[in-house]
Amino acid sequence: MYTIWRVVGITIGVTAVVGVVVGSLTWGILANRGPPPPELKPLDWWEHTVIYQIYPRSFKDSDGDGIGDLKGISTQLDHLVDIGIGAIWMSPIFVSPMVDFGYDISDFYNIQAEYGTMADFEELVKKAHDLGIKILLDYVPNHASDQSEYFKRSLAREPGYENFFVWADPIIDPNNASNRLVPSNWISEFGGSVWEWSEIRQQYYLHQFAKEQVDFNFRDPAVRNEMLNIMKYWFEKGADGYRLDAVVHLFEADPNDHGGVYPDEPLSGNMFLNPDQAGYTTQEYTKHLIELYDVLYDWREFADGWKDENNSETKILLAEAYANITMTMLYYGVEGGRDGAHFPFNFELINSLSAKSSARDFVYVIKRWLTYMPSGRVANWVFGNHDKNRMPSRFRTNMVDGLNSLSMLLPGVAITYQGEEIGMRDGYVSWEDTVDVAACNQGNPDNYLEYSRDPARTPFHWDNTTNAGFSTNSTTWLPIALDYTEINLKAQKEAKRSHYKVYKSLISLRKQPALSHGSYHIQALSENTFILIRHLITHDTYALLFNVGSEDDTVDLDNVTLLREPLTVYASSVHSSRVDGDTVPWGERGRVTLQAGEAIVLRAPPT
Repeated sequence: MYTIWRVVGITIGVTAVVGVVVGSLTWGILANRGPPPPELKPLDWWEHTVIYQIYPRSFKDSDGDGIGDLKGISTQLDHLVDIGIGAIWMSPIFVSPMVDFGYDISDFYNIQAEYGTMADFEELVKKAHDLGIKILLDYVPNHASDQSEYFKRSLAREPGYENFFVWADPIIDPNNASNRLVPSNWISEFGGSVWEWSEIRQQYYLHQFAKEQVDFNFRDPAVRNEMLNIMKYWFEKGADGYRLDAVVHLFEADPNDHGGVYPDEPLSGNMFLNPDQAGYTTQEYTKHLIELYDVLYDWREFADGWKDENNSETKILLAEAYANITMTMLYYGVEGGRDGAHFPFNFELINSLSAKSSARDFVYVIKRWLTYMPSGRVANWVFGNHDKNRMPSRFRTNMVDGLNSLSMLLPGVAITYQGEEIGMRDGYVSWEDTVDVAACNQGNPDNYLEYSRDPARTPFHWDNTTNAGFSTNSTTWLPIALDYTEINLKAQKEAKRSHYKVYKSLISLRKQPALSHGSYHIQALSENTFILIRHLITHDTYALLFNVGSEDDTVDLDNVTLLREPLTVYASSVHSSRVDGDTVPWGERGRVTLQAGEAIVLRAPPT
């Protein structure tokens, strides 16, 4: 029995040893394989797209009148497909007297003649959709032109329209009964009082912008209903969503809450503003009133309902909201409650950063948005639009590729203003050529550029031919920027290195799982240089190194997590000595030197 036990024991021992060896080999193989790749959650069409803003008057003129139009956009859709754009947002294309170039709409249901016809719009929608590009329209709910039927009917006190706009009786001057005074001290965004007298109605009407842009009364249910009718109409025409203009102005203080009068606003104390300039008062009764959020939430409910009823793809709503960070985040909706806009535009990169900003400023501004953003929402990144100086003019021209890289590598939606892909700068527009109502109302030949938005709106540079290939007309609605022979799309397509080629490669990079689904890490490595890392386990890691300073800077990568060698260059600034495919040697203790404004996008193996 003892012998038998020994044999059995030996057998058991051998089996155990073999089991240990086989088990060790199995675990070794599994360890070498690493963790399984994560499951990638399907994204809705808009959640990681690139939106390209088109200012129609300045994009492409198809009929030789010096003004861009819808057919012009249609002819250039291939450019947008080429660089990888997912959606275009067009500034207003509706019937308008053009006091504010389309933001004063007189007919919300038809196309401005100089832009084309409804058939042109329908052709554009079809062609864009066939090419995989979504169409977003500029929805202007705050006001209508004083030439609109709405205003004419309200002026005549026609039943159903009497309270369509904000009307108020004058205040009688206590020192002179025959002298009328404005209802309050509120100031228009374009300067002067928000109140304009109507001899016909013998009342004042309110306008937060130009006097020809009359504010709707959103406390009138008929106005709210008409806004939904407009939204529905263009959904049915094929629009995939809306940019919601000037929504911070939808409501003003209710006189019923202030003893039957419109209350004066306290002075802001800003000594640099004149008494007729916006911001001279606190604007606490004319902007950001809490009532506006419920209207926005109603619009989201309507858009989602239309989608469900028509079995369509998501119709998105994007809110233009220049507000403090807390009020801005409310546009997303109420956490655990109603949904709002799919996102409010993130203007922090425009308002809080400049050529003087440090790397720490960039990191702080980016982290602030992502910290305040409600859980589960989608971020977005904007460096320019038709109301602000162009990106290279606000920052520095050697930062173009770095800024575009940052926009493309951050999580969420990237938004490009036409021309940013080729580094277009502000064009010079003389006082004589200035047409922007904001500058004409507030400026003079000496200071108009402080107010003018025209420099950011000069026509797109397609090539170096007459009028930059924008128009065959002898003149254009705004002058062509003088640098078009140097900065134009054709030249950049032909060049060995260019902003266009960097931009195109960055959009292509966004298809990588680390960018669409990965985590982010951003930190300042010095006063001037920061690193942004996009990481997803089992997939390549990508990192942006960007020197935002005006001098060369050397930084240490030794302590940067999530990076491993070899580091290869995926893209780089046009003035960088590094080119695609280069390996970046870390040098002594992982030190890397970047020129002023230089950005490099690095690829690292999976970790």
